[in-house]
Amino acid sequence: MTRAMAPVDEQMQVLMAGTEFGDDATRRTMERDLRARIEEDRPLRVYCGFDPTKVDLTLGHAVPMRKLRQFQEFGHEVTFLIGNFTALIGDPTGRDATRPVLTREQVEENAKTYTDQAFVILDRAKTKVAFNAEWLDGLGFADVLRLTGQYTVAQFLRRENFGTRYDEGTPIHVSEFLYAMLQSYDAFHLQTDVQIGGSDQLFNLMAGRQLQEAWGQRPQVCITLPILVGTDGHEKMSKSLGNYIGLTETPNEMFGKVMSIPDSAIVNYYTLATPLRPTEVDALARDLEAGTLRPMDAKKRLAEEITAVFHGRPAAEAAREYFESTIQRREQPTEMPEHAVEGDTPLTAVLVAAGLAASNGEVRRLVTQGAVSVNGAAAAEANALVRAGDEIRVGRHRFLRLVQA
Repeated sequence: MTRAMAPVDEQMQVLMAGTEFGDDATRRTMERDLRARIEEDRPLRVYCGFDPTKVDLTLGHAVPMRKLRQFQEFGHEVTFLIGNFTALIGDPTGRDATRPVLTREQVEENAKTYTDQAFVILDRAKTKVAFNAEWLDGLGFADVLRLTGQYTVAQFLRRENFGTRYDEGTPIHVSEFLYAMLQSYDAFHLQTDVQIGGSDQLFNLMAGRQLQEAWGQRPQVCITLPILVGTDGHEKMSKSLGNYIGLTETPNEMFGKVMSIPDSAIVNYYTLATPLRPTEVDALARDLEAGTLRPMDAKKRLAEEITAVFHGRPAAEAAREYFESTIQRREQPTEMPEHAVEGDTPLTAVLVAAGLAASNGEVRRLVTQGAVSVNGAAAAEANALVRAGDEIRVGRHRFLRLVQA
């Protein structure tokens, strides 16, 4: 006998929490359609696509994965779709220019660890992993012509970033139009009930809804989520901007980066990046507003909850103790990572080799900002010489002890 699903109202409260649609009409439509499908008391087919354009996933990518996990917990069928074909085109979402084209080899290399990173959040046993090259590679020219016949150029120019580029005379390649169409074909191929994406993906998700209806399927429900801001509290989380929290970062790094977010982002991070239920987040928000919960205490719990998702509760508690001792009480940790050097070595070379900076340019930027200290004193020059026995601090929570090679 098939077990009945959770009550409809309970599912709706959790699954719609933290969503963002841009206008009330779209929200009402998606709420109505989602409720109707849940009332059928069957597992829904739910998916979200991730293009392997970079090797590492960030906490921003974890937002839609968190929503996928909520669907899993209610017994729905979840597909983690790796866009190894669409990544060859590149989605222009949120960009003012065409994304550089990747090779198949680059895409495959980037995709190698995606599932391992994703299964920190998703239930491995309940997740179907799919690659859209499996069906998109097989499309012929006639298939693509049939697909393009469902859309108009005017539709695409109404998309904000396309419209802006058109008005400015910036080139728009036909391949960029095809991205949304191929993502729509993914939804059609998977016979999707629900597709999840960021709020900047709404155009693509709605295009999938349109294709399904045109080709005889019931149009999918689109669930879109706000874009998680970076640690600066303003810009979209991005590795290129340096405001990201990587899913593979150490517990101490992850905890410390969460603690660096501005107070204004606390509730947003609780809503989008933790497993807390909406009622718990609402209670925290009320306590913050009333002043009965200090922002510092709220952020400590937030950092611990996020770190626990990826590293487990014991590691998260240890990261909290590390933060409180090294940052709040300004104690130098007795244990820290070590890096071997031979004789006097430029600071730039050490930080890049130890993975504390991505490039010599980043080291110079960090030194200029006063974010690097050697033996407790701020580094005066990026190329200052350091040697075995020196202890280096980068930012507020990263330490390095140099030892003789």
